[in-house]
Amino acid sequence: MYLVQFIRGFCMALADSVPGVSGGTVAFLLGFYDQFIDSIDDLITGSREKKKAALFFLIKLGTGWVCGMILAILILASVFDAHIYAISSLFIGFIIFAIPIIFREEKNCLTAKKSAILFVLIGIAIVTAITYFNPSSGGEGVSLEHLTPGLALFVFLAGMIAICAMVLPGISGSTLLLIMGLYLPVVTAIKDILHLNFAAFPTVFIFGCGVLVGIFGVVKLIRKALDHFRAQTIYLIIGLMLGSIYAVVMGPTTLEVPQPAMTLHDFNILFFVIGGALIIGLQKMKDLKA
Repeated sequence: MYLVQFIRGFCMALADSVPGVSGGTVAFLLGFYDQFIDSIDDLITGSREKKKAALFFLIKLGTGWVCGMILAILILASVFDAHIYAISSLFIGFIIFAIPIIFREEKNCLTAKKSAILFVLIGIAIVTAITYFNPSSGGEGVSLEHLTPGLALFVFLAGMIAICAMVLPGISGSTLLLIMGLYLPVVTAIKDILHLNFAAFPTVFIFGCGVLVGIFGVVKLIRKALDHFRAQTIYLIIGLMLGSIYAVVMGPTTLEVPQPAMTLHDFNILFFVIGGALIIGLQKMKDLKA
């Protein structure tokens, strides 16, 4: 059913566009993550029939994703700085409410290999280390007004890393961009293109090239990991999500005009609950069949 796939893609884009959980997490919660990964892999390396089926599925999903991403970017660039603590509270709600759902969905797999729980700590350590040692934290964000070769390479690598995170359930690519001080600059550059201001085109093009290279490189790896090491992969995903809470808390320090890290005083319980309600709503959507 086209409408269901459109809604799924739209929800993935909304998750991908903001720091918090990834579009891959949304696909996981809605029960089509394996189909999503298999379709991308089949489009690259599958038979003619598999490529055809994968293309139709991804077009339906992609239409919703593009619409959701455009809508989100047109809104986000103007509100993100001004309401960073409320938005961060929303992201934390996404994460906290998503983790129990993942545990429940993968209960049999996770309980069968309890020793793999060590991968939770590995996931937490990875995100915490990236956040803590990030050179943009506590300082100025990255300016993309004058692209040097070194900065262009950084943007390209950021695109690769971000799309890998967006595809993998767990920490979102937007969270990693936030950590690297590139979230708002990239969102603003894309928004400028949408408003037909093509001065930012080199930035968006380089970032897009990184995205393409990243997605083609990571999908087969994820597919094999889920096939052969599913429990370890799921535990790692949960660890990445837990670690991303720290990344979101520290996110305000990476803005172009740095703000203090979020504290309990800044925490907005209403937006936290809204984030949780959205995740629960996505889980309910799982009952809809394509």
